[in-house]
Amino acid sequence: MAERDAAGGTLYVVATPIGNLGDITLRALEVLRAVPLVAAEDTRLTRRLWARYGIGTRLVSYHAQSDARRLAELLEHLSGGSDLAVVTDAGTPQVSDPGGELVAAWAARGGRVVPIPGPSASLAALVASGVTAARFCFEGFLPRRGKERRERMERICADERATIVFEAPGRAAATLADLAAKCGEDRPASLSRELTKLHEETWRGTLGELARRASGNPPRGEITIVVSGATGGATEAATTVDDARAEVDRLVEEGMSRSSAAREIASRTGLPRRELFRFSKPNRRD
Repeated sequence: MAERDAAGGTLYVVATPIGNLGDITLRALEVLRAVPLVAAEDTRLTRRLWARYGIGTRLVSYHAQSDARRLAELLEHLSGGSDLAVVTDAGTPQVSDPGGELVAAWAARGGRVVPIPGPSASLAALVASGVTAARFCFEGFLPRRGKERRERMERICADERATIVFEAPGRAAATLADLAAKCGEDRPASLSRELTKLHEETWRGTLGELARRASGNPPRGEITIVVSGATGGATEAATTVDDARAEVDRLVEEGMSRSSAAREIASRTGLPRRELFRFSKPNRRD
Protein backbone atom coordinates (compact mmCIF):
# COMPACT_ATOMS: atom_id res chain seq x y z
CA MET A 1 0.00 0.00 0.00
CA ALA A 2 1.26 3.45 -0.85
CA GLU A 3 2.45 5.54 2.09
CA ARG A 4 0.05 8.38 2.81
CA ASP A 5 1.37 11.87 2.10
CA ALA A 6 0.29 13.41 5.43
CA ALA A 7 1.39 16.92 4.39
CA GLY A 8 -0.43 16.79 1.09
CA GLY A 9 -3.40 18.88 0.06
CA THR A 10 -6.84 17.70 -0.97
CA LEU A 11 -7.77 17.16 -4.61
CA TYR A 12 -11.41 18.10 -5.23
CA VAL A 13 -13.06 16.61 -8.34
CA VAL A 14 -15.78 19.15 -9.05
CA ALA A 15 -18.76 18.66 -11.37
CA THR A 16 -19.76 21.81 -13.28
CA PRO A 17 -22.92 22.61 -15.30
CA ILE A 18 -23.46 20.80 -18.59
CA GLY A 19 -25.22 23.84 -20.05
CA ASN A 20 -27.32 25.94 -17.71
CA LEU A 21 -24.95 27.74 -15.33
CA GLY A 22 -27.73 27.81 -12.73
CA ASP A 23 -27.18 24.10 -12.12
CA ILE A 24 -23.95 24.61 -10.16
CA THR A 25 -24.25 23.34 -6.58
CA LEU A 26 -23.69 25.49 -3.51
CA ARG A 27 -20.97 23.11 -2.33
CA ALA A 28 -19.16 23.36 -5.66
CA LEU A 29 -19.16 27.15 -5.41
CA GLU A 30 -17.78 26.98 -1.86
CA VAL A 31 -14.94 24.69 -2.93
CA LEU A 32 -14.06 26.65 -6.07
CA ARG A 33 -13.83 29.86 -4.06
CA ALA A 34 -11.84 28.31 -1.21
CA VAL A 35 -9.06 26.43 -3.05
CA PRO A 36 -5.96 28.39 -4.13
CA LEU A 37 -5.86 26.84 -7.62
CA VAL A 38 -8.25 25.23 -10.11
CA ALA A 39 -7.08 23.04 -13.00
CA ALA A 40 -9.54 23.54 -15.89
CA GLU A 41 -9.95 21.76 -19.21
CA ASP A 42 -10.51 25.09 -21.02
CA THR A 43 -9.87 28.18 -18.92
CA ARG A 44 -11.82 30.36 -21.36
CA LEU A 45 -15.01 28.38 -20.80
CA THR A 46 -14.45 28.11 -17.05
CA ARG A 47 -14.11 31.91 -16.80
CA ARG A 48 -17.76 32.18 -17.84
CA LEU A 49 -18.65 30.37 -14.62
CA TRP A 50 -16.19 32.58 -12.73
CA ALA A 51 -17.86 35.73 -14.11
CA ARG A 52 -21.38 34.49 -13.32
CA TYR A 53 -20.59 33.76 -9.67
CA GLY A 54 -17.80 36.20 -8.91
CA ILE A 55 -15.11 33.57 -8.38
CA GLY A 56 -11.56 34.91 -8.29
CA THR A 57 -9.56 31.68 -7.88
CA ARG A 58 -6.50 31.32 -10.11
CA LEU A 59 -6.93 29.01 -13.09
CA VAL A 60 -4.42 26.81 -14.88
CA SER A 61 -5.14 24.70 -17.97
CA TYR A 62 -5.17 20.91 -17.70
CA HIS A 63 -6.61 18.89 -20.58
CA ALA A 64 -6.15 15.72 -22.61
CA GLN A 65 -3.22 17.20 -24.56
CA SER A 66 -1.37 18.57 -21.52
CA ASP A 67 2.17 17.22 -21.28
CA ALA A 68 3.70 15.37 -18.35
CA ARG A 69 5.16 18.60 -16.94
CA ARG A 70 1.73 20.01 -16.16
CA LEU A 71 0.75 16.82 -14.31
CA ALA A 72 4.00 17.00 -12.34
CA GLU A 73 3.33 20.66 -11.47
CA LEU A 74 -0.14 19.85 -10.13
CA LEU A 75 1.15 16.93 -8.09
CA GLU A 76 3.91 19.14 -6.69
CA HIS A 77 1.27 21.71 -5.73
CA LEU A 78 -0.68 19.05 -3.83
CA SER A 79 2.45 17.55 -2.27
CA GLY A 80 3.33 20.97 -0.89
CA GLY A 81 0.15 20.89 1.19
CA SER A 82 -2.06 23.09 -0.99
CA ASP A 83 -5.55 22.07 -2.08
CA LEU A 84 -6.50 21.81 -5.75
CA ALA A 85 -9.79 21.52 -7.63
CA VAL A 86 -10.09 20.00 -11.09
CA VAL A 87 -12.97 20.83 -13.46
CA THR A 88 -13.84 20.14 -17.08
CA ASP A 89 -15.85 22.12 -19.60
CA ALA A 90 -19.06 20.37 -18.51
CA GLY A 91 -19.99 17.60 -16.12
CA THR A 92 -17.61 15.55 -13.99
CA PRO A 93 -13.88 15.07 -14.63
CA GLN A 94 -12.97 11.48 -15.64
CA VAL A 95 -16.43 10.79 -17.12
CA SER A 96 -15.53 11.00 -20.84
CA ASP A 97 -13.40 13.99 -19.85
CA PRO A 98 -9.83 14.66 -18.64
CA GLY A 99 -8.87 14.31 -14.99
CA GLY A 100 -8.46 10.58 -14.51
CA GLU A 101 -4.65 10.58 -14.73
CA LEU A 102 -4.34 13.30 -12.08
CA VAL A 103 -6.77 11.58 -9.71
CA ALA A 104 -5.05 8.21 -10.16
CA ALA A 105 -1.59 9.67 -9.58
CA TRP A 106 -2.58 11.52 -6.42
CA ALA A 107 -4.56 8.56 -5.06
CA ALA A 108 -1.55 6.29 -5.70
CA ARG A 109 0.48 8.53 -3.40
CA GLY A 110 -2.14 8.15 -0.68
CA GLY A 111 -3.46 11.65 -1.29
CA ARG A 112 -6.97 12.70 -0.34
CA VAL A 113 -9.47 12.87 -3.23
CA VAL A 114 -12.92 14.37 -2.59
CA PRO A 115 -15.73 14.21 -5.18
CA ILE A 116 -18.08 17.19 -5.45
CA PRO A 117 -21.05 15.74 -7.40
CA GLY A 118 -23.34 17.74 -9.64
CA PRO A 119 -24.92 17.88 -13.12
CA SER A 120 -24.69 14.80 -15.33
CA ALA A 121 -25.63 14.55 -19.01
CA SER A 122 -25.90 10.77 -18.80
CA LEU A 123 -28.37 10.78 -15.89
CA ALA A 124 -30.34 13.71 -17.30
CA ALA A 125 -30.78 11.88 -20.62
CA LEU A 126 -31.69 8.64 -18.85
CA VAL A 127 -34.49 10.14 -16.76
CA ALA A 128 -35.89 12.01 -19.79
CA SER A 129 -35.67 9.01 -22.13
CA GLY A 130 -38.84 7.16 -21.16
CA VAL A 131 -36.74 3.98 -21.19
CA THR A 132 -37.22 1.63 -18.24
CA ALA A 133 -33.84 1.61 -16.56
CA ALA A 134 -33.60 0.12 -13.09
CA ARG A 135 -30.11 -0.92 -14.22
CA PHE A 136 -27.98 0.82 -16.82
CA CYS A 137 -24.52 0.95 -18.37
CA PHE A 138 -22.57 4.05 -19.43
CA GLU A 139 -20.55 3.54 -22.63
CA GLY A 140 -19.45 7.11 -23.36
CA PHE A 141 -18.21 7.65 -26.92
CA LEU A 142 -18.08 4.56 -29.15
CA PRO A 143 -15.13 3.80 -31.44
CA ARG A 144 -15.69 5.40 -34.84
CA ARG A 145 -15.09 2.35 -36.99
CA GLY A 146 -13.73 -1.17 -37.27
CA LYS A 147 -13.89 -4.33 -35.24
CA GLU A 148 -13.89 -2.61 -31.85
CA ARG A 149 -16.97 -0.56 -32.82
CA ARG A 150 -18.84 -3.67 -33.99
CA GLU A 151 -17.94 -5.62 -30.86
CA ARG A 152 -18.99 -2.78 -28.55
CA MET A 153 -22.34 -2.52 -30.34
CA GLU A 154 -22.86 -6.26 -30.11
CA ARG A 155 -22.35 -6.09 -26.34
CA ILE A 156 -24.76 -3.15 -26.07
CA CYS A 157 -27.43 -4.99 -28.01
CA ALA A 158 -27.09 -8.15 -25.92
CA ASP A 159 -27.07 -6.29 -22.59
CA GLU A 160 -30.27 -6.49 -20.54
CA ARG A 161 -29.44 -3.11 -18.99
CA ALA A 162 -30.19 0.21 -20.66
CA THR A 163 -27.11 1.76 -22.27
CA ILE A 164 -26.10 5.44 -22.41
CA VAL A 165 -23.93 6.61 -25.32
CA PHE A 166 -22.40 10.01 -26.09
CA GLU A 167 -22.11 11.05 -29.74
CA ALA A 168 -21.10 14.01 -31.88
CA PRO A 169 -24.02 15.59 -33.78
CA GLY A 170 -22.53 14.79 -37.18
CA ARG A 171 -22.32 11.08 -36.34
CA ALA A 172 -25.65 10.61 -34.55
CA ALA A 173 -27.56 9.33 -37.59
CA ALA A 174 -24.87 6.78 -38.49
CA THR A 175 -24.61 5.51 -34.92
CA LEU A 176 -28.38 5.14 -34.60
CA ALA A 177 -28.49 3.29 -37.94
CA ASP A 178 -25.69 0.97 -36.82
CA LEU A 179 -27.45 0.29 -33.52
CA ALA A 180 -30.72 -0.38 -35.36
CA ALA A 181 -28.95 -2.84 -37.66
CA LYS A 182 -27.43 -4.67 -34.70
CA CYS A 183 -30.23 -4.48 -32.11
CA GLY A 184 -33.25 -4.38 -34.38
CA GLU A 185 -35.17 -1.36 -35.59
CA ASP A 186 -37.89 -1.87 -32.98
CA ARG A 187 -35.62 -1.49 -29.92
CA PRO A 188 -36.89 1.48 -27.80
CA ALA A 189 -34.43 4.35 -27.50
CA SER A 190 -34.09 8.11 -27.13
CA LEU A 191 -31.86 10.91 -28.32
CA SER A 192 -31.35 13.99 -26.15
CA ARG A 193 -29.58 17.13 -27.33
CA GLU A 194 -28.52 20.38 -25.70
CA LEU A 195 -29.50 19.15 -22.24
CA THR A 196 -30.27 21.97 -19.77
CA LYS A 197 -29.76 24.57 -22.53
CA LEU A 198 -32.24 26.82 -24.34
CA HIS A 199 -32.88 24.35 -27.16
CA GLU A 200 -33.01 21.18 -25.04
CA GLU A 201 -34.91 18.43 -26.81
CA THR A 202 -35.49 14.68 -26.40
CA TRP A 203 -36.62 12.41 -29.22
CA ARG A 204 -38.26 9.14 -28.19
CA GLY A 205 -39.12 6.13 -30.31
CA THR A 206 -37.46 3.06 -31.76
CA LEU A 207 -33.90 2.91 -33.04
CA GLY A 208 -35.21 2.68 -36.59
CA GLU A 209 -37.45 5.72 -36.16
CA LEU A 210 -34.71 7.77 -34.54
CA ALA A 211 -32.16 6.79 -37.21
CA ARG A 212 -34.49 7.93 -39.99
CA ARG A 213 -35.35 11.15 -38.17
CA ALA A 214 -31.68 11.96 -37.53
CA SER A 215 -30.81 11.20 -41.15
CA GLY A 216 -33.47 13.58 -42.49
CA ASN A 217 -33.05 16.20 -39.78
CA PRO A 218 -29.52 16.00 -38.30
CA PRO A 219 -29.59 17.03 -34.63
CA ARG A 220 -27.37 19.84 -33.40
CA GLY A 221 -25.48 20.25 -30.17
CA GLU A 222 -24.24 17.71 -27.65
CA ILE A 223 -25.92 14.32 -28.17
CA THR A 224 -26.76 11.60 -25.63
CA ILE A 225 -28.40 8.37 -26.81
CA VAL A 226 -30.19 5.92 -24.49
CA VAL A 227 -30.86 2.38 -25.74
CA SER A 228 -33.29 0.07 -23.98
CA GLY A 229 -31.95 -3.20 -22.64
CA ALA A 230 -32.44 -6.48 -24.48
CA THR A 231 -35.59 -8.46 -23.70
CA GLY A 232 -36.57 -11.93 -24.83
CA GLY A 233 -34.28 -13.77 -27.19
CA ALA A 234 -33.50 -11.84 -30.36
CA THR A 235 -30.98 -9.08 -29.85
CA GLU A 236 -29.60 -8.70 -33.35
CA ALA A 237 -32.00 -8.25 -36.26
CA ALA A 238 -29.65 -7.84 -39.15
CA THR A 239 -26.59 -9.92 -38.40
CA THR A 240 -27.56 -13.11 -40.26
CA VAL A 241 -26.53 -13.29 -43.90
CA ASP A 242 -30.15 -13.43 -45.11
CA ASP A 243 -31.18 -10.38 -43.09
CA ALA A 244 -28.08 -8.48 -44.15
CA ARG A 245 -28.75 -9.24 -47.82
CA ALA A 246 -32.30 -7.99 -47.38
CA GLU A 247 -30.89 -4.75 -45.97
CA VAL A 248 -28.64 -4.41 -49.01
CA ASP A 249 -31.64 -4.90 -51.30
CA ARG A 250 -33.58 -2.25 -49.37
CA LEU A 251 -30.79 0.30 -49.77
CA VAL A 252 -30.50 -0.52 -53.48
CA GLU A 253 -34.23 0.05 -53.92
CA GLU A 254 -33.80 3.43 -52.26
CA GLY A 255 -31.25 4.41 -54.88
CA MET A 256 -27.89 3.40 -53.46
CA SER A 257 -25.49 1.49 -55.71
CA ARG A 258 -25.18 -2.21 -54.94
CA SER A 259 -21.48 -1.99 -54.12
CA SER A 260 -22.03 0.95 -51.75
CA ALA A 261 -24.98 -0.78 -50.10
CA ALA A 262 -22.97 -3.97 -49.59
CA ARG A 263 -20.09 -1.99 -48.12
CA GLU A 264 -22.45 -0.11 -45.77
CA ILE A 265 -24.15 -3.24 -44.42
CA ALA A 266 -20.84 -5.08 -44.15
CA SER A 267 -19.49 -2.29 -41.95
CA ARG A 268 -22.57 -2.51 -39.71
CA THR A 269 -22.70 -6.27 -39.35
CA GLY A 270 -19.13 -7.47 -39.80
CA LEU A 271 -20.23 -9.85 -42.58
CA PRO A 272 -18.02 -10.14 -45.69
CA ARG A 273 -18.87 -7.45 -48.24
CA ARG A 274 -18.29 -9.91 -51.11
CA GLU A 275 -21.00 -12.23 -49.78
CA LEU A 276 -23.51 -9.39 -49.53
CA PHE A 277 -22.63 -7.99 -52.95
CA ARG A 278 -22.80 -11.37 -54.67
CA PHE A 279 -26.26 -12.34 -53.48
CA SER A 280 -28.04 -8.99 -53.43
CA LYS A 281 -30.31 -8.07 -56.28
CA PRO A 282 -28.65 -6.10 -59.09
CA ASN A 283 -29.77 -2.61 -59.98
CA ARG A 284 -29.25 -0.43 -62.98
CA ARG A 285 -26.60 1.74 -61.33
CA ASP A 286 -24.02 -1.10 -61.15
